[in-house]
Amino acid sequence: MGEKSWISTLEEVEKVKISPDRRFFSATPEEIKQGYTTDVYFVTAQEILRYLHLDSTSVVAEVFPRKAGIMCGVQEVIELLRESEVEVWSLEEGEWFETKEVVLRIKGPYSEFGVFETPLLGILAHSAGWATAAWECKQAAEGKTVLCFGARHVHPAVAPVMERSALIGGADGSACILGAKLGGKEPGGTIPHAAILIVGDTVVAARAFEEIVPSEVARVILVDTFKDEAEESLRVAQVLQNRLDGVRLDTPEERGGVTLPLVREVRARLDQAGFAGVKIVVSGGLNPGKIASLQKEVDVFGVGSYISGAKPIDMTMDLKEVADQKIAKRGRIPGVVPNPRLIKIK
Repeated sequence: MGEKSWISTLEEVEKVKISPDRRFFSATPEEIKQGYTTDVYFVTAQEILRYLHLDSTSVVAEVFPRKAGIMCGVQEVIELLRESEVEVWSLEEGEWFETKEVVLRIKGPYSEFGVFETPLLGILAHSAGWATAAWECKQAAEGKTVLCFGARHVHPAVAPVMERSALIGGADGSACILGAKLGGKEPGGTIPHAAILIVGDTVVAARAFEEIVPSEVARVILVDTFKDEAEESLRVAQVLQNRLDGVRLDTPEERGGVTLPLVREVRARLDQAGFAGVKIVVSGGLNPGKIASLQKEVDVFGVGSYISGAKPIDMTMDLKEVADQKIAKRGRIPGVVPNPRLIKIK
């Protein structure tokens, strides 16, 4: 099978050195492919198997989740195993899986994929967790638009992965430039509070936004910076008129956050002033419960930490066959678990 491009000996582990000039601590794609993010005991396993001349033993491994959710991360798994001489079956990205359902199966020599167990499970666990959280928000929104604003809550190295996962899970768009483009969309956003604070007036900032931003970008203006949200919404609407697509409420928790009475007042005052077509966008501390409570009155939900902070869905990899013989650790059933939903991806 030839020499491997990934780490496979403890001597190679010892030779891994960190440059004093390294600027970021996140793993590079090359380091992930080389197996540098694995747990060292998987390298030890390779040493043991080589010593016993069992490194080429054919096995079947299966991956299952600890709870139900949305499958995500498959494309990165394919890339991780691209050079490995194995066969792989998987659920498709975006599919729902049940607790302990087999979501991925690998068949081939253990030496071809064993060192990748750690990153493979991590890819699936986090990606599925983020995708599932986005799915929960989309369900609560009952068809209304859900946007992912979570990049600020995670390390920038994984922010694009998180926001792409949210899109796989059902989010309609995201603000992170790379995350949106990885998901096949253009990033979306409005004006941050910082710009309005520096300008000193929401209406002046809104006028500038209208003049400089391409016409295809929705005109959605923050209205909670200086004045009462209902008052500011009317000021902006009277200036932009039919060019205003929406107003965004991001009221901080120090002032009670975004509440149903507040949203209803803004909606009523806009309607009474002839701006029934202006959408209401809300953000700040949203979760499925709060989205459900606002769903009838709100048009767009911007969700941050509920998606970005979603708990990973624990994934487990078990060997179920060794040298064509059914086997399993105690507590598990030996042999492959049939799942007709799996499709061959490699």
